[in-house]
Amino acid sequence: MIQVFKPHIGFSDIISVLKTMMANNISGTSPVVKDFETKLANKFDREYAVAVSNGSVALDLAFQALGLEEGDEVIVPSFTIISCLSAIIRSNAKPVFCDVDHQSWNMTLENIKDKYTSNTKAILMVHTYGLPADAIKISEFCRENNITLVEDSAEAHGQSLGEINCGKFGLVSTLSFYANKHISTGEGGAILTDSEEIYLQLMQMRNLDFTPSERFNHNNLFWNYRLGGLQAALGISQINKIDKVIKSKKIQGRYYVELLQDHTDKIQLPLMENYGSQNHFWVFGIVLKKQNIRNKVMKSLQKKNIETRPFFWPLHLQNYLKNKPSRRNENLENSENLGKNGLYLPLGPHVNKKIQKKIVNELIESINKT
Repeated sequence: MIQVFKPHIGFSDIISVLKTMMANNISGTSPVVKDFETKLANKFDREYAVAVSNGSVALDLAFQALGLEEGDEVIVPSFTIISCLSAIIRSNAKPVFCDVDHQSWNMTLENIKDKYTSNTKAILMVHTYGLPADAIKISEFCRENNITLVEDSAEAHGQSLGEINCGKFGLVSTLSFYANKHISTGEGGAILTDSEEIYLQLMQMRNLDFTPSERFNHNNLFWNYRLGGLQAALGISQINKIDKVIKSKKIQGRYYVELLQDHTDKIQLPLMENYGSQNHFWVFGIVLKKQNIRNKVMKSLQKKNIETRPFFWPLHLQNYLKNKPSRRNENLENSENLGKNGLYLPLGPHVNKKIQKKIVNELIESINKT
């Protein structure tokens, strides 16, 4: 089976983890976690980084730290991961879903303005599949309207707009270090901020709300969200080689585009760049132009030992919202088209040009037969 992804794990990663293990620095309170956080803050040009157990937790804690109230609205792209919706709802705020651009698959300022009201208190900006959103214009809009910007950079490690890193734009910005990310710790995440107040709050929240003065007397109820020392050691090693990983992904992505260039009557290809930033191809996504054949094509490829994954299912269509006020009879056309017809192809260190050719040939054959 040609897996849809494999992590970029090498000898240097193994050595980093072994050294940490032999030094008994395996817990979430070991010094290696702080070292990882320092390297993250430096890499993303932020004052503070708080490492946590996964990217969903990072979003959850980021929203908990904002102090949103019931009735406050948060604009979020419908085309994104369910963790974004969960974090907003758990913060007592109201999610307001906007559509995305049909080419970049990211939210735009125009999408945001369509949903903006006097109750809008925050915007959750997501950089989708390796391409940055229009972060400069969106952050300017937030400043002008006194709106808090939360930035989800889980899929944009190493990406930038001009000289500004993705992960630098939000009051709080979140990362995921899942096994398919450019920086991976297997599972893991982080919150980035320049606010000392928010940083101190997050440090307390991720650790059962322990306070320095009264360790076992708690003002609030939070879980243990800490990242372990072994994961942090892997993360440090991963940061050191992120440029190499991105370079490899770009080469693979461009080769897929080259192979598929003559089939754009059947397939929408990802943009090569957005707002002057080259696509990092966190994943290589495509959208089938013929409606309602995506699942059949995926099954056909599965039979030929090629694993693929569907795109995100739009948030506004989630079963969870069926009987809830957040569910509206909205027509978010681009998000729905992506959710119904999008999939991504195998990418990573296990995929060479020969394999890419095989995948593309089987893909086109499957489309033609469906």
